[in-house]
Amino acid sequence: MRNISQFTHGTYDLLIVGGGINGAAIAHMAARNGLKVALLEKNDFASGTSSKSTKLIHGGLRYLETFDLDLVRESLRERSFSLRDAPHLVKPLSFIVPVYRGDRKPLWMMRLGVWLYDRLAGKYTIGKHRFIPRDELLGLMPGLRNEGLLGGVSYYDAQMDDARLVLENILSAQAHGAHVANYVEVRSFLKKDGKAAGVLAFDTIGEREFEISARKVICAVGPWTNSLMHKEEGNVPPLVRTTKGIHVVCQGKLSDHALIIPTSQDKRVFFVIPWMGNSLIGTTDTDYTADPDRVAADQEDIDYLFRELRRVFPGGTFKKEKIITIFAGLRPLVHKQGEPAKISRNHVIKQAYSGIIYVIGGKYTTYRKIAEDCLKRIVRSKPLVDTRAGFPVYGSGEITESAQDVARQNGLNVDVAKYLMEFYGTRYIDVLRLIQNNPALKEPLCTCSPAIKAQVVYAIQTEMAVKGEDIIKRRLSLIYRPCRSGECVREIQRLMAQ
Repeated sequence: MRNISQFTHGTYDLLIVGGGINGAAIAHMAARNGLKVALLEKNDFASGTSSKSTKLIHGGLRYLETFDLDLVRESLRERSFSLRDAPHLVKPLSFIVPVYRGDRKPLWMMRLGVWLYDRLAGKYTIGKHRFIPRDELLGLMPGLRNEGLLGGVSYYDAQMDDARLVLENILSAQAHGAHVANYVEVRSFLKKDGKAAGVLAFDTIGEREFEISARKVICAVGPWTNSLMHKEEGNVPPLVRTTKGIHVVCQGKLSDHALIIPTSQDKRVFFVIPWMGNSLIGTTDTDYTADPDRVAADQEDIDYLFRELRRVFPGGTFKKEKIITIFAGLRPLVHKQGEPAKISRNHVIKQAYSGIIYVIGGKYTTYRKIAEDCLKRIVRSKPLVDTRAGFPVYGSGEITESAQDVARQNGLNVDVAKYLMEFYGTRYIDVLRLIQNNPALKEPLCTCSPAIKAQVVYAIQTEMAVKGEDIIKRRLSLIYRPCRSGECVREIQRLMAQ
């Protein structure tokens, strides 16, 4: 559970502002290296950009077009590390790209692209690319427009649960001694001889201010970088260019394969991805200059996605009436001119005059490398622990029991036992321990998902959930499942009140 009193004792080696994937990974890696670490997040962990992604750990096939080969190669290597270190959260997924007569990228180019993609992956390849004949492709993707279809290509990348990947890095940092808290806002920076020496923080739940002292401060706040730096250093040029991406989740799964569709209006691509039994569709990429706290999907964004969907699925496979949820997020790109889609996803680590370090840009896939590069700027007296050999998160490790045995021993349905094991990895045991103490917690939350009541208690006691939306959106991901009764929300509220 949240513990604010822990922050008032002594000076930290490192204070991290921002509880998204980069801040979480930096805290995790720093704690593993023996540093005294604190991490603050003004809302809930992963509540910003880090839970609004396309849920992919990928090399970036489209970056081949901009010849960003070093980034692709690095991302493919990091992809393999994530598959190894968080196998319950990151899983291989096959992608299909249909090619039509007159497409901007002809079939021969796409076949060359997936071949090069696997070549760049080298020993980190997770599945072999191939050409898919037209008739086979129509069978794999029901409802796909057949007029002008020449065939397609397939290749492999990985899918992940973004909010839980952040959370498990946070919990790993905590397990190694870091002090972490959500719903704590940084109001100002403390200075000593012009250099940052900590922060004045405000606990938005307990409604009180307190100071935290630290030898080094890192800001990994993504889209909020410009406003925070402006608060700290005055009128300085922006470091981050924010672009908006929206996603729509529609009821029903199209296929076990993900689909990549080139758009007709611009030079982008968008995805249709199987996600929790439904279809995740996105994303857009448009400049956004307003308040990052107020980002939302516009009707124009939604119309854009469905217009492109109707072009490829003319039979009404996807309808707006089937929408389960819509979410919008901001990409914190390194500030450069040009089309948003063509700006590199490389990261930059910048130290301000005050000594504060800002983490800028990057992509989800390379979060371990970003954390490593950041810490190399700070820890110079000794080599860092080599996390390329292993950077396991909170639920990592080998599970030796079968779902059938777990179900029998705990009086659960086999499907529920399997769900808990896949959802929490080795930490499913901690959830089951709650059931052993209180058998009533094995009851389902609702008919809309396999989630059980024990998970709500676990989210509060272990995963620092404070509000109902923390559990619904980020701990249990119920927001992606259609629910007509609303019983799951009511039950979560009842359990939290207890």
